[in-house]
Amino acid sequence: MSNAMPSNTPDLILVNGKFHTVDRQNPVADAVAIGGGKFLEVGDAATVMRLAQPSTRVIDLKGRTVVPGLNDSHIHLIRGGLNYNLELRWEGVPSLADALRMLKEQADRTPHPQWVRVVGGWTEFQFAEKRMPTLEELNAAAPDTPVFVLHLYDRALLNRAALQAVGYTRDTPNPPGGEIVRDAAGNPTGMLIARPNAMILYATLAKGPSLPLEYQINSTRQFMRELNRLGLTSAIDAGGGFQNYPDDYQIINKLAAEGQLTIRIAYNLFTQNKGGELADFQKWTGMVKPGDGSDFFRHNGAGEMLVFSAADFEDFLEPRPELAEGMEDELERVVRHLVANRWPFRLHATYDESIGRMLDVFEKVNRDIPFDGLHWMFDHAETITERNIERVRALGGGIAIQHRMAFQGEYFIDRYGSQAAEHTPPIAKMLDLGVPVGAGTDATRVASYNPWTALYWLVSGRTVGGARLYGAAGRLPRQTALELWTAGSAWFSSEQDKKGRIKVGQLADLAVLSADFFSVHEDDIKAIESVMTVVDGKVVYGAAEFSAQGPGEIPVLPDWSPVAKVPGHYRPVAQKKTSLPHACAGACGVHAHAHDMARKSDVPVSNFAGFWGALGCSCFAF
Repeated sequence: MSNAMPSNTPDLILVNGKFHTVDRQNPVADAVAIGGGKFLEVGDAATVMRLAQPSTRVIDLKGRTVVPGLNDSHIHLIRGGLNYNLELRWEGVPSLADALRMLKEQADRTPHPQWVRVVGGWTEFQFAEKRMPTLEELNAAAPDTPVFVLHLYDRALLNRAALQAVGYTRDTPNPPGGEIVRDAAGNPTGMLIARPNAMILYATLAKGPSLPLEYQINSTRQFMRELNRLGLTSAIDAGGGFQNYPDDYQIINKLAAEGQLTIRIAYNLFTQNKGGELADFQKWTGMVKPGDGSDFFRHNGAGEMLVFSAADFEDFLEPRPELAEGMEDELERVVRHLVANRWPFRLHATYDESIGRMLDVFEKVNRDIPFDGLHWMFDHAETITERNIERVRALGGGIAIQHRMAFQGEYFIDRYGSQAAEHTPPIAKMLDLGVPVGAGTDATRVASYNPWTALYWLVSGRTVGGARLYGAAGRLPRQTALELWTAGSAWFSSEQDKKGRIKVGQLADLAVLSADFFSVHEDDIKAIESVMTVVDGKVVYGAAEFSAQGPGEIPVLPDWSPVAKVPGHYRPVAQKKTSLPHACAGACGVHAHAHDMARKSDVPVSNFAGFWGALGCSCFAF
């Protein structure tokens, strides 16, 4: 038990909780006292309550499980926030029929000249139908409103109205690394394919109308509230394509200055100019230093793009890209500049072959300008080998992993085989070798931003479509998975002594969960949410019995936004409880049948959602 700090009066005391602290010296607790935005005491209720003063707010957690606030070590929050209110999310939607219905309803509400955009966070394998929508289905759902549907890094679908809006014709050439699919007459069909460069997808998306300043502010606040709903309290923003500094940071800077951030953000700067990467970083190192800012909004270094020649896109529908011969020289010039200026850096790297070449550069620079404890990291590293993990460790680096395989695992298995997939990425080996590992999502344009989808993947070893990726050796214990999402991620913003644990002196960020992560069936991990999220000692989100504890909802702007109808990650309508394994109307017996099918086939019960409508059940509460 920790020693109290009686000179500080608690603003907030939480009692009667099951606190999993991620502090190995004090792993569980019943209560916490919070003051000045930090944990003052973590222990038993009697000890904590001795600190209470008449001004202290006390909340009974009624036995709920509590974890440190989750921290996404790689997300594109700033860019995602600017566009959140524009996007219809298909995360977690159980069937393509539902997805198309949602799309049609949104098309009917969307005013000219705005688009309907479905931008990442879903995969064809999550649907009961196990397929993508067709162009004909998109045109039928939205004959007049432009529709842009992005699927991972591999393709985008545009309906006829969107093709007309972007101006693609039979005379439009294919860009380098991309294909505009055409019919027999040479006219674009509406399918865009990354081969393997995703620039064609993002450049096309950028042609759509943006929101005005006032709506971008609202959009960013809505996105942060959605992340708070899922228990997220911190994030490391990895920059992103078409995210220019400082122009595209005015909204997040304004919210930070006004104290309206409900997610702590450490941001990296991502070069935007092919051939001008070094000039970008030379300019930025003169403008800002790592650590500049506050505990809520601070600069974190360079990346995830350092030079365009080092981008190895993880489109598993395509062969592994071979990086250009001149990559090493370009990368070396940038890394030398960053290390000389003591800038932490991160680098997108999917394949071991690319990672080996990048490490050659880092080791060469280190011989001349020692890294000497500078935090640097690879992002993704799906196929990294033990030898290259050891090289990362020798240079003091870390590896930020994401649940991209949960969305693309089936494609990986088809190309490389199930045996190769068992160690993609080799997280257990990274941990065994003592390399810092942090977890994240790479949202919003590829995988879902939902941390519980990622935690489900880490624990179950399955894709969101139910395919088994990892055997027992490749799956993580729940405590380890949680640590990667909390204390592990804090290393990647050099804040490992500040946050990530429920521990005296650390920042008071935590999530009170809707279900016990440590005991629920692994299939049910995906459905966990936060019922109360605390950031800096303040309740920023409340639901269920804690609804009155948090701030109210923020009205969505504009009122036709998809978020006004479909607020973020798909949530089925609550159903009345019955005695069936999961709740539905009760008479159909579909759920019991589904569980029986799941037991016999060793796949998650949610995979049988495609039968629900046909069998007369519409609740989808799995």
